[in-house]
Amino acid sequence: MRIAFRLFAVAALSGLLSACGHRTSERAAPPPPSVQVVTAVERDVTPVSELGGLIAPHQSVGLTSDLTESADAVLVTEGDFVHKGQVLARLDTADLEANLQAAERNYASAQAKAMQTDYQANLSIAQGGNQVTSAQAAVLQAEHTLAQDTSMLGSDEQLLEQGYIAQQQVDQQRTMARNDQQAVNSARAALASAQANAQTNGTQQQGLQAANIAAARAAAAQARAQADQIRVQIAKATIVSPIDGVIVNRNLNPGEYPGNRQIFTLQEIDHVYATLSAFAAQVVDVRQGAPVILTANALRGTPFSGQVVALLSPTQPNSSGFVVKVDVPNPDQRLRPGMAVLGRVSSPSVRGVAVPAAAFLDDNNDSVMIVQNGVTKLQHVKERASDGSYAVVTGLPAGSAVVSDGSLGLTDGQKVVLR
Repeated sequence: MRIAFRLFAVAALSGLLSACGHRTSERAAPPPPSVQVVTAVERDVTPVSELGGLIAPHQSVGLTSDLTESADAVLVTEGDFVHKGQVLARLDTADLEANLQAAERNYASAQAKAMQTDYQANLSIAQGGNQVTSAQAAVLQAEHTLAQDTSMLGSDEQLLEQGYIAQQQVDQQRTMARNDQQAVNSARAALASAQANAQTNGTQQQGLQAANIAAARAAAAQARAQADQIRVQIAKATIVSPIDGVIVNRNLNPGEYPGNRQIFTLQEIDHVYATLSAFAAQVVDVRQGAPVILTANALRGTPFSGQVVALLSPTQPNSSGFVVKVDVPNPDQRLRPGMAVLGRVSSPSVRGVAVPAAAFLDDNNDSVMIVQNGVTKLQHVKERASDGSYAVVTGLPAGSAVVSDGSLGLTDGQKVVLR
């Protein structure tokens, strides 16, 4: 009896334990996870690339002076903001002023000489014309006398043949005619000489006298140019800023000579450049004029707007680094050259089926999880563009229910409950 009772008790206890274990197993089975899905629809996405870089001045200008004069005054120091045309320094010009006075006197003398040459040329031209006129009159007079004496010689020769006059009278008349011919020849030679002289003198536009006038005027112009050159040197002795900017280097003190060194360095920073470093894949869609938002750790909470002005290729063939050059207005000069910045560069918008950027299952951005009839399904996609919040993909039908959080660790074929 005792043995039978014990067997019965063991059997009863075993059944009781089995029933309790079955109920515990049923309670431990987890319910399907609750997930949030979004419907994949077509939308425009503007791709954004985040690129790091540095601020550079809009332009950096180094000033030198080729004058061998000492500095009278230096009016600025490093860190000063200056405006275009503002005087930075003045050099001593005492010897230049003396040279200018001498050059101006030389110019006045040369100008007077040019006027004298002009008057003399006009006189020579007029006298040459008068000499030609006088020589022409002398030729006419000599020719007229020759004609008369030649006519009288003919008459005397006839009278001689008739015996009315003596041979001596005819000989005298023949001598007069020969003398008249010589006078004509002499007058014609004088006319040719006068004409040649007049032709050589020419006019005020061409000829010897015109050349003399031109030479005298050129000498006056050269003297004036020398004086003007000294005036330019005197003007250069006042050193002014060519830009609105800040003095970043001053290398001149009163009494010093500029020499060959750079005496001032200025940087224009009311506009600055952000030089952002990038790889080839990051600049494929970047275009000139693309908007850029910049932030700097040194100026937290202050965004700056700019636009792409140039995309610079690597300077070395074996280098892979591109530079995106961004023009940034900086009216308050808060951005300073050398600051590190982060730029968000926007590319042209892309339209297509879009999913949340957080829906990707890993960093490769090539798969998402969709839900069909309460069951998950792994969907392979290809990312075309992303703005950090949404990404346009291919390989996903529009209207698909996409799990919005790809970090939940869901597996393919898992039952889920939609929120």
